[in-house]
Amino acid sequence: MSKFQELRKEHPLFIYHSYELNEKSLTFHFQIDEYHFYPKWEFDKNYMNGDFSRLQLEEAAFSLGMAELVSYWKCACCPTVEIRCGGLSEWQKNWWKKLYFNGLGEFFYRNGIDTDLNGFMTITAPEPEPLPKTNGVLNGALVPVGGGKDSVVTLELLKKAGEDITPYVINQQKATFGCIKAAGIDPANAVCPHRTIDKTLLELNKKGFLNGHTPFSAVVAFSALFHGIMLNAKYIVLSNESSANETYVEGKNVNHQYSKSTEFEKDFREYCTRIFGNCPEYFSLLRPLSEWQIAREFVNYPQYFPVFRSCNLGGKTDVWCCNCAKCLYVYILLAAFLDDKTLADIFGCDMLQKTELSEMLDGLMLDKEDKPFECVGTKNEVRLSLSMALEKRRENTPPLLKRFEEKFPDYRPEKLIGFFDENNFVPEKFLSFVKRASI
Repeated sequence: MSKFQELRKEHPLFIYHSYELNEKSLTFHFQIDEYHFYPKWEFDKNYMNGDFSRLQLEEAAFSLGMAELVSYWKCACCPTVEIRCGGLSEWQKNWWKKLYFNGLGEFFYRNGIDTDLNGFMTITAPEPEPLPKTNGVLNGALVPVGGGKDSVVTLELLKKAGEDITPYVINQQKATFGCIKAAGIDPANAVCPHRTIDKTLLELNKKGFLNGHTPFSAVVAFSALFHGIMLNAKYIVLSNESSANETYVEGKNVNHQYSKSTEFEKDFREYCTRIFGNCPEYFSLLRPLSEWQIAREFVNYPQYFPVFRSCNLGGKTDVWCCNCAKCLYVYILLAAFLDDKTLADIFGCDMLQKTELSEMLDGLMLDKEDKPFECVGTKNEVRLSLSMALEKRRENTPPLLKRFEEKFPDYRPEKLIGFFDENNFVPEKFLSFVKRASI
């Protein structure tokens, strides 16, 4: 019997007991047998005095708990999830199951779990009470800022469009505030909740319970919706690009970035329309663009070079670790446009010299090789960037570019200039600014 089957047999029921919302925090209560979990969100300011629908906000708080629960459920993969603090229609149950199943694709794959959409989970919940319609006037854009190049480009394009921007930062880090300041926005105007994972989950992971990737961007989406309702925001503007739709494992539906995909964006927008009615409109401003185009736009804003960070490993200490796939990927994209000195000033090293990253490079650029499980773009984008970086360094070619040249001796660059993914939800008022970045 596999670990997955063992745990499901031993722990058949996951319970979402409650959520507690007050002016300072939002706390959830989940349970698996004797194990209780109390993940918490703490607010940086009192947002509860605003003119918003309390019923809408309660539903958003409950929904955020639904997004959070899968991180705790996955440790034992209980066959049944019982909801005791809110109602769900059959359509909603199926919606959540789809998010969980696809968002756990990497988790299932890396843990060797063979399951299906119908059999992995049953959700039980009472029928919901429909929310009364609201007609309030919504204004401004709540913009999640992670401190990387993508959110930088979103901030700059929204500034060009004259939009009123409120940055949204979860568990603030130095890079996020550095980017907000570099954008000319007062950090005091940012919304900065603090999210805490219950330590019991970490203890269970140490004991051998299952662990792995979950759809965190869905948590970002529902937490932004929650705050957007309190602020009467008109838009929630993400920075997810076209490349986020690609599978990471050839022949399988395993997308590390599923909750950044167009499919999830479409589903989330439908969920908001059906359940919440008049609420902030969620969309990704960069969806029409490739990562290569975003990098090309980003290099126009050198004021961000000293402060932006995309490295998950080095995020807490505000450094580029220069040893992970995310660092290597961003370095390659920027090497297509920037010189070695500028790159050294940004990263603190020359990653194209690091032969120990050769296998990692292969995963980024070679077909039939699994992509590293990081938020990285398509292999076409990587190959194009490598070819451009190579042309800039013909006189003194570093080892990783030599490896690219050996693997692709007859490579012909695939032009991404003018690429524009029409499958997007960008409002008309912003489209012209995004199209200029695509040319």
